[in-house]
Amino acid sequence: MTVGACAFAALAAVIAPQSAAQSAQAAPRPKIFHVAPDGSGASCTATRPCSPQAARDAARTVSGRDIRVELADGTYEMSQPLELGAADSGRDGHTVTWTAAPGAQPVFSGGRALTGWSEAADGTWTADVPEGVTPRQLFVDGKRAVRARGDACAATTCDATKTGMTGATATGIDKWRRPTGAEAVIKIRWRDYHCRIASVDGDRMTFAQPCWTNSASGTDRTGPAWDSTTVDSARYSGVAFFENARELLDRPGEFVWNADDRTVTYLPRKGEDMRRAGVLTPETERLMVVDGAHDLRVQGIGFAHAAYAQPSTDEGYAGTQAGLTLTGASGPVDHAGRHYTKPSAALTVRGGRHVAVTGAEFTQLGGAGVIFEEGTKDSSVTRSRFTDLSSGAVYVGDTEPKPDADLAGERNTVAYNTIRRTGVEYTDAVGIWAGYEAGLRVDHNTLDDLPYSGISVGWGWNQPEAQKSVLRDNRITANRITNVMRVEHAQHDGGAIYTQGAQPGTVVSGNYINRSAYGNTERDGNGIYLDEQSSYIRVEGNVITRVGYKWVSNWADYGIRNHATGNWTDTDAPALTGTGSTMKDNHTKLDRLPSRALAVAARAGAHGAPAEQLRPDLARAGTASQSSTDGAAAAYATDGDTSTDTRTLSRPGAWWQVDLGETRGVGQVEIWNDTSMTTADFDVQLARSADFSDATTLHFTGRALRPTLLDTDAEARYIRIKLTGTGRVALAHVLVHPART
Repeated sequence: MTVGACAFAALAAVIAPQSAAQSAQAAPRPKIFHVAPDGSGASCTATRPCSPQAARDAARTVSGRDIRVELADGTYEMSQPLELGAADSGRDGHTVTWTAAPGAQPVFSGGRALTGWSEAADGTWTADVPEGVTPRQLFVDGKRAVRARGDACAATTCDATKTGMTGATATGIDKWRRPTGAEAVIKIRWRDYHCRIASVDGDRMTFAQPCWTNSASGTDRTGPAWDSTTVDSARYSGVAFFENARELLDRPGEFVWNADDRTVTYLPRKGEDMRRAGVLTPETERLMVVDGAHDLRVQGIGFAHAAYAQPSTDEGYAGTQAGLTLTGASGPVDHAGRHYTKPSAALTVRGGRHVAVTGAEFTQLGGAGVIFEEGTKDSSVTRSRFTDLSSGAVYVGDTEPKPDADLAGERNTVAYNTIRRTGVEYTDAVGIWAGYEAGLRVDHNTLDDLPYSGISVGWGWNQPEAQKSVLRDNRITANRITNVMRVEHAQHDGGAIYTQGAQPGTVVSGNYINRSAYGNTERDGNGIYLDEQSSYIRVEGNVITRVGYKWVSNWADYGIRNHATGNWTDTDAPALTGTGSTMKDNHTKLDRLPSRALAVAARAGAHGAPAEQLRPDLARAGTASQSSTDGAAAAYATDGDTSTDTRTLSRPGAWWQVDLGETRGVGQVEIWNDTSMTTADFDVQLARSADFSDATTLHFTGRALRPTLLDTDAEARYIRIKLTGTGRVALAHVLVHPART
């Protein structure tokens, strides 16, 4: 290097840090606007904070720098949503951030307090309700109340048709003082219907329109052409319950809304004092609406007590799938769900670009948490919490398979969120739903205690208009999904992860699924469910245990070129059906998870947590036999596979048994009924001797589930399942777990 070059380099070394410092000094600091629940005026300073709307308007006048709107601690009572549009975007490479002030926990609330409670002689309490408020949910001292409900009514009594239903006399509804305030709640497979009674004439009831028509067949708008899950279909088994009648108010924690005299009546739980209780009902539907904005962040803000008005109107809730409904008295023929309606959400983003929702909390909502729709792109919901929601947590995208480019959902992210106890009222809702999305990332979320499917991506049911769509390159990775498809909610035919549609480049990997449809009453409920036309999807490296039916399902032959490889599971499943689909190198029929599987499971979810280890199965190495065989051998119950079944002839005292080979300490017998749910009313006998003369007997009444668990503390070599009457014994799986040490 020459002397001149050295001098130049030395000078550059001096100038460079000075230039960087000058550049840093030149970058303006963010403009901060201060907001408080009681803020007023337009100053928006720390000493004179303003309202959210005033801060929004003031921020529109700032350019050339980042903007922070900092919300002080407290509850912001929202009589209308905070609306943010294109004018509220970050400009020229800058960002607008709506955020909690340091250490604050601000909450946007759509709730209305109900006060002035008076006690009646029967122990109920009543309060007047202001005009314009329709209490569909009630929260008493922060705990959700339940709309007063009755018992189930079987289809033999409550017989549904296209025009209405019988059963008013047998149920006593014809004697109710105000039956037209009550609703029928009906659950059929993956669908959930809530329709208000419109009239009662003798034994016959009619229901609000268009709710009932949209819940029944014959409109040519109710779903796929093959669909048989409407209220007047062969799948209908009865009303789950009627709700919201004064005559049904008989359990603490229940309430009734009377629209005629505009009152709410509540039966308190033990310890609740209605003279001092804080009682809220959702009033405002949407709390924040972002319409056409970009480069916007929403962080650290709570959203609570938002309403969902539609189910209380004559539209009712004609559920189709995943929390979407059919609405309108008429409309285009639509077998692919193009015109279905999403639920109302506390935070709705329409046509957003680079909108980030992070560290938010969504709780005690009458509808859903977040919706991204109408072409929202490059946006995210991350590190947020969702709990106690009437509908689902996050909805991403729309139901149009071939949208215009500006309306296509692309490159959105839902990651590191915690979702628990959603779908509380509308049990067909899912935790995370995505329609026709491309480049979606659903990653490291924790989902727990959900009534139906956990994550649902894709739409269309193989209908002609949906067979070629924008779906592609989606990634469902490292999520922890537990206790979903809860049997008590009677929503079937779903999965912890559920897909529809051809979506080339889509991957489902590294997820931990435990207890999906566990304890099921039917032969469905899956781990990963590649439903309908699901195609070109790779399922790899997932850990899937304690699933009510199949760990992976691809039943339709028009779902093609799906591949399942390198997964760990405690059962097996039939080969993937679709043309060109494969199952290869999977670790199946496990009774212990190996260390690699435990490591994958531990990394899954928003925070990571250990997996629930499987319990060793003593029956696996035993010798099975049965009293007779009707085409299905006894060994199918000990082959480690819940999709294969045994079957005896129908005989008095029919039995199945396993010889463990030696006497062992037995702590639990786990019984999986066959796919037809055949086995019922039986004894489980545990004995040291082959003649069962020294047997310990456990009796079970009713049908065995998938599974039924019977705890014991016995020393036994022989375990027998024996009917106490006449019939068949048919079993998918019997596990004998050793006593815990």
